[in-house]
Amino acid sequence: MAKTTVKYAAASDPGLVRHNNEDAFYADPARGIFLVVDGIGGQAAGEKAAEIAVERVRARMERQTGAAEQRIREAITVANNEIFRAARSNPEWEGMACVLTLVLLEDGDAVVGHVGDSRLYQIARGAIHKITHDHSPIGEREESGELTELEAMTHPRRNEVFRDVGSEEHEPGDPAFIEVQRIPFDPDSALVLCSDGLSDLVPSPMIRHAVERHAGDPEAAVRELIATALSAGGKDNVTVLVVEGARFSAPAPVVPWAGWALFSSRPAVFLYGLLMACAGMWVSRDLWNPKPPPVPAPKVLRVGAGAAFSSISDALTAARSGDTVEVLAGEYNEQVHLKTGVNVSGRDAILRAAPLSSGPAVVAENVRRVRVTGLRIEASAQAPLSVGIVLADSDVQLEDVDVNGATTGIEIRGAANPTLRANSIHGCAGTGILITGPSQPLISHNALSGNKTGLAAHDGAHPALEGNLFDKNSVQVELPPEMAMKDVRAHNAFLDAKPAGGKKP
Repeated sequence: MAKTTVKYAAASDPGLVRHNNEDAFYADPARGIFLVVDGIGGQAAGEKAAEIAVERVRARMERQTGAAEQRIREAITVANNEIFRAARSNPEWEGMACVLTLVLLEDGDAVVGHVGDSRLYQIARGAIHKITHDHSPIGEREESGELTELEAMTHPRRNEVFRDVGSEEHEPGDPAFIEVQRIPFDPDSALVLCSDGLSDLVPSPMIRHAVERHAGDPEAAVRELIATALSAGGKDNVTVLVVEGARFSAPAPVVPWAGWALFSSRPAVFLYGLLMACAGMWVSRDLWNPKPPPVPAPKVLRVGAGAAFSSISDALTAARSGDTVEVLAGEYNEQVHLKTGVNVSGRDAILRAAPLSSGPAVVAENVRRVRVTGLRIEASAQAPLSVGIVLADSDVQLEDVDVNGATTGIEIRGAANPTLRANSIHGCAGTGILITGPSQPLISHNALSGNKTGLAAHDGAHPALEGNLFDKNSVQVELPPEMAMKDVRAHNAFLDAKPAGGKKP
């Protein structure tokens, strides 16, 4: 499979009306994977749906097995079914779902998977084409020519969709679920993936103009497009991902906005739509030549020998939402406080107790949109840890984290619903995973071994347990009485010892 050389940039903004951001994006240019997700459900539900979609799509697409179209169908279906199951396990997430657009570049083509009303545009040779179809009543009317673009953008039912990811279970081959197509991706073209926070406020000719004007600098194009959406009202979260081919460049100059002539077949309707748009949305003539406010691109802040930061805490202090703190190989003696919107990843990095402290090693208090991967947390006689990781009222995702020798491995407190996936918690003198308070975390495919108690849930906690391995714990699990052990046994593996109550699972 031939690699496709590209430049790309992406950013997401909550907008001017909403306080939270239910959008998400993912980009892996080395594998040619690009994704934009728009969560549905409001507040934590929409954010959770988007988070699950990104992680499940990423995990499947990184396994480069099978034809591109099949990989895309499987990735979106896995995300769909996990969102559906998560919503059923938590009343607060009822109705959560998302829409998304996924692109895989391979062998000079773009293979596209799409559900909902996020969009993919292709820009080439002075023209812009909408590649995806809006799975919505108003989108269909726009594509049939019944409505102009401006009429559709201002229609009161613009945001209704009849396809989504997560509201019901699906199989990869289900008809009328995933729209999959393959299009040529020439080196002189560019792709724009976006949520409807952009396409509902910025017409396609302006999108083309911004991308072409900044050809060779996709970060500047993304900044301008987000700034334009904010200037037009910013009524929704807005996410933009621009991918440029190796030879993408601006076309020869033409008469400005000559492309608007495409509406000339319906002059009265277009004039009315334009006047309404100018009155209600584009109130400043400066919009046509905006001076975008700074929208910093996500950064990677490295920690370790020879890196810009010597401690994880210093890097987190300097990081902004959307950034990633990458911890290089080595040992770190400090207490780490996680920060909303900032991910932490480790490469053979060992975290021990801070000097004169017995832990915790990692603390999250009221943080959101954080993913921690690859860290090893080690306790010893010289540096004991009362708790490896504390998650208090925080929606954090822990993945591929190793906690060894603490009194309690991971403690989840409060009402938030974190996700623990593919972690190893072992050698704890107390409990491997301790959950207290009205939390419903997803505990998936973790290994809990050699602890006094593998997992304990108290004080209203109700974890969803799926695919976990319990081995050589003195007590495997302590669960509230309403959780049936037969269901837990059916979805997890118990190798030996006994659950609370003395019955062998």
